Amino acid sequence: MDNLTHSFVGALIGQAGLKRRTGLAMPALIIGANIPDIDATCTIYGIESLAMRRGLTHGPIAWVLLPLVLAGLLYGWDHLQARRGKRPEGRLPVHFGWLYALSLIGCLTHPGLDWMNSYGIRLLEPFSSEWFYGDVLFIIDLWLWLGLGFATWLSLRREKRGGEWQRPARIGLAGALAYIGLNAAITWRAEARAVASAPYPAVAIANEVPVAFWRRELVTGQGDGLWQTSVGQVGDLPLDRCDLAAARDADPRVDAFLFWSRAPFVERAGEGWLLRDARFAASLGTGRFSVQLPPDTCR
Repeated sequence: MDNLTHSFVGALIGQAGLKRRTGLAMPALIIGANIPDIDATCTIYGIESLAMRRGLTHGPIAWVLLPLVLAGLLYGWDHLQARRGKRPEGRLPVHFGWLYALSLIGCLTHPGLDWMNSYGIRLLEPFSSEWFYGDVLFIIDLWLWLGLGFATWLSLRREKRGGEWQRPARIGLAGALAYIGLNAAITWRAEARAVASAPYPAVAIANEVPVAFWRRELVTGQGDGLWQTSVGQVGDLPLDRCDLAAARDADPRVDAFLFWSRAPFVERAGEGWLLRDARFAASLGTGRFSVQLPPDTCR
């Protein structure tokens, strides 16, 4: 999910009452909810970053170590401010144990949310490189923004005015969970109907779409590189007519793409062939998620 959604979730957990446990609780929760995305620096490697992102920093070792680093930095910052006489008077006493616990809670919400979309996440890295997919939420969900954002604003507003400020945050979190559950049911129903209908595909992916959360763009096929999508059939020939093993050895971009791809297909591009993923055939054209295959890869 996008970082605004991650930040809202961290903020609402704090506003639900946990921010009273220790000083600097809100930075621990909000930064913790975003910290696995430190791997975003890998995007400088272009298409090869597909094999780097949503892996090591989103896996079990990172769940333990990243919150520990964050808690240590926040604890040190509090002591540094105190020595310099710049510590805010209204800040609660800082307890390292609670800082770590809240950083851990925030961090754990991140892979949970990232699992929700069809892009994929390697939840068990480095112990396993298997990709996991929820197919539940679009990566940027307007309705989550509105719901979480309103709940955060209302909670902060009530707190400022001396009112009961924890309840709006708790209702906002409960509403978000209900919304996720509804979307999961929509996805499950769409994929179940697809595999039970002719021509009985072996693979069915119910892609989320922006804004219209009740809709799904189905990607179906037998896993041979010929896919039926909302824009019609994609894939100009079966994958077994391409020497993709040799292509992976020859070009690290191809290797990274195939490691990440869930529904790969090839299409004619001038005199050569382009490798793409059917999940994004309708929404992103040939720009972002595609790689040119070496000459003579396909026949």
